[in-house]
Amino acid sequence: MCLAIPGRVLSISGGDQMMRMARVDFGGVVKEINLAFAPDAKIDDYLLVHVGFAIAVIDEAEAKRVFEHLEEIGQIEEALAAGGAP
Repeated sequence: MCLAIPGRVLSISGGDQMMRMARVDFGGVVKEINLAFAPDAKIDDYLLVHVGFAIAVIDEAEAKRVFEHLEEIGQIEEALAAGGAP
């Protein structure tokens, strides 16, 4: 299964479209992400990121919905691991 995770752009470097990089915050974890597939990304935008590449710019509301779903999945996995029902 492939999963794209939302993150918020903190800074952008590089001028060439293929080499533009962004520091992206994923809920406290900051990673360098390639912006080749999201050339219009700006600081404070939310991106969907897959394997180190931004694949889309999304709005903040959509990013929050994805974070909520990921949190629910984590809670279900924890309950299953503890032998309980979700």
